Amino acid sequence: MTSAAELHRQSIVIDGCAPLMAEPKGVLDYMAGGFTAVAATVSDNVEGAAGTLRNLGRVHNLIRSAGGALSVIRRAADIEAVKAAGTMGVILHFQGGDPIENRLDYIDAYKSMGVNMIQLTYNVKNRIGDGCEERTDAGLSRFGLDVVKRLNEARIVVDCSHTGFRTTMETIEASERPAVFSHAGVRAVHPSPRNIVDDQIKAIAQSGGLVGANAYPPFVSGDRQPGLNQLIDHIKYVADLVGVDHIGLGLDYFSGQHPYSSDEDAAAFYQKYLETGEWSPASYPPPPYLYPKGIETPDKAANLTEALVQAGFSTDEVQKIIGGNWMRVFREVWGE
Repeated sequence: MTSAAELHRQSIVIDGCAPLMAEPKGVLDYMAGGFTAVAATVSDNVEGAAGTLRNLGRVHNLIRSAGGALSVIRRAADIEAVKAAGTMGVILHFQGGDPIENRLDYIDAYKSMGVNMIQLTYNVKNRIGDGCEERTDAGLSRFGLDVVKRLNEARIVVDCSHTGFRTTMETIEASERPAVFSHAGVRAVHPSPRNIVDDQIKAIAQSGGLVGANAYPPFVSGDRQPGLNQLIDHIKYVADLVGVDHIGLGLDYFSGQHPYSSDEDAAAFYQKYLETGEWSPASYPPPPYLYPKGIETPDKAANLTEALVQAGFSTDEVQKIIGGNWMRVFREVWGE
């Protein structure tokens, strides 16, 4: 019988949300954790297209400077190629559609630069629609409908994370390709305002998409540091509700967490997001952020595979959860 460690080593392992890829130590820890591909956040919702272009240039330079250890993922086959080569792929991901500004053609430009997944809002209202932290829930704008259509045409994954309920439901209805929550917790398991409800989970599954299980501590439980079993509870809930084909990983490691950030830097990071209105104390309590015990950092990801095995998931189910379901969505949206 294959051990959990060997299963992890043999499998395609994908993290659908990896802001920590902006930090060199984060890159090393993802590689040490056996990840095949990770979705690096490259968007700048404050400075829009200009700031995002700077981020894209920096990340492309990082990849080029890695001596072949990293590569941009453009098609599903690229993930299989990096797995065979023993290297790691980088999926370029927007957390928020603000860099599109009011120009649909920017979507095609970003696609040409390797951007392959775009989240529509980041908690607050933008040109596309309302975020989940907004006072209102007005849904998609007319421009937002056009954005979803253009994302489908460009074969970019539509990400509903951080969007308001109505925005999510209208997006899923409008999209002709599978949509995803790249990183989300389940409100029925832990009642954070940022977590998603059953109707959203069912709708995303009906689209052919998935929910990426989020390990950001305040979305997992009310404990300062959740247990790994509490994260598994979110995964099991989605699997029981809509089937194991619609749950993946979107662990959301980021530079403001322990141990990558000092307490002082984490507090400054937190204050900045409160001041911009992108975070609210109801969803985002103050740091420190201690990720679930056993997977505090991405280099310990094999412990999550072990926990899934111990929770009773079969080998086939574990492989779907840690990467196979993402591969199915990527094949459908990006093509082989």
